[in-house]
Amino acid sequence: MHRRLVASVLAAALILPQHAIAAGTEEAVPAVPAFAGAYQPQDSDERGLWAEQDEQERTLRESDRVVRDAELNAYVRGVLCRSVGQERCNAVRIYIVRAPMFNASMAPNGTMRVFTGLLLRAHDEAELASVLGHEFAHFELRHGLARYRARRSGSDLAAWSAVFGAVAIAFSGAAYTSSGTGVAIYGDVMRFERAQESAADRLGFGFMAASGYRPHSAADVWRAVMDEADQTALDRGRRSQRYDNTAFFASHPTSLDRATALDALAEANPGGDYTGVDPHRAAIAPHLAQFLADELALNDFGGTDFVFQRLAAQGRSAPILFARGELHRKRGNPRDLANATAFYHEALELDPAHAEAWRGLGLAQMRSGNTIEGAAALKTYLERVPDAADAPMLRVMIGEQ
Repeated sequence: MHRRLVASVLAAALILPQHAIAAGTEEAVPAVPAFAGAYQPQDSDERGLWAEQDEQERTLRESDRVVRDAELNAYVRGVLCRSVGQERCNAVRIYIVRAPMFNASMAPNGTMRVFTGLLLRAHDEAELASVLGHEFAHFELRHGLARYRARRSGSDLAAWSAVFGAVAIAFSGAAYTSSGTGVAIYGDVMRFERAQESAADRLGFGFMAASGYRPHSAADVWRAVMDEADQTALDRGRRSQRYDNTAFFASHPTSLDRATALDALAEANPGGDYTGVDPHRAAIAPHLAQFLADELALNDFGGTDFVFQRLAAQGRSAPILFARGELHRKRGNPRDLANATAFYHEALELDPAHAEAWRGLGLAQMRSGNTIEGAAALKTYLERVPDAADAPMLRVMIGEQ
């Protein structure tokens, strides 16, 4: 009897997440509604969540990882404002965070974080707009608040299932475990969050379609994410990622699911054709060398090589060619050193004053056994940067005192 009571209580409690999931699975793209204004917390729990988010924002504002360049910040805000409209845009505070990963996030209090890795990976302004619109959709649909409530309810239910289990054992002496119930509850929470992601994809697409951006760019983003992950796996001798199955505990749909759904929406809703390749490249150009250096620090040859090749496909650039040379030189296989030498030469053809390219060229040639050419390149580097931190070591390498 007691076990039946426990099961009925838990089943009733799980109805709410299931209803929430069902409500978020409509196939149609929602029309962009009139903006009702930024949501304000209504009760003590919500005010506590907002206070926590406000404190995190204060910490973020003081962080040395925030990129404060006014022009870059104006560009990113401009892309968001074009996507969602000025009224919605006014409710958001954007922070560009120096982190070499494909990511952006939106907090319930109106804080948007945009990682520099996203800016580097976005092929153009339309791809960036698709991600920013998706994040704003989370904000407008109040997903952060709903996720907070779902996770809290799920943890409460899991705790109560353990209590009910103890009661059942005490009264009936029967063996009882709450682990299966806990797994089911957590799985429901994750399914709820996947439904949120899909809903944000749809509304984000609605923003794109209404603002004149090329709609298929939204799907292109996720194809590039898959390709990068595949190259990382291939280089590390692992199996390629599977994208046709959603893990039970996954909080997001697979990248393939997202690309497929967004492509279908683009076919049904042509929208505009603006991509904004040149404005996007111009906006990140002053920061390109730093963004590329941060990518190199990931120590992910396959994934980083994919990112660099995608950038190189847009046109020859000394910073990108130099970064590709560094990537190959640091791995250091004989064929890598040959590739690195070629990349450095190309970079120097475009920019003979690129001092670091002379350094890389010299080191690659020295390691390849071409000591005369390597020493000459390193001498050129030292002439341009005589006070370099590694100058004493390099002078020893080339036989200078």
